[in-house]
Amino acid sequence: MKIDEIRALSTDELRGRLEDTREELMNLRFQTVIGGLTDHTRLRFTRRTIARMMTVLKEREMVEYQEGEE
Repeated sequence: MKIDEIRALSTDELRGRLEDTREELMNLRFQTVIGGLTDHTRLRFTRRTIARMMTVLKEREMVEYQEGEE
């Protein structure tokens, strides 16, 4: 998922997708342990997607906080 696609989501949708992506990462790690994962680049891609989602959520929180101060 690209950053433009992530920013287009609402905050609630983003939180839902973040939860789903974290579950996917857990499943990928489990597959790695049991030896069923052949495409290890999915782990890297999924971790980076989670980081992008968390960054956008943090940016939104900071904007809300700054608007509340003013």
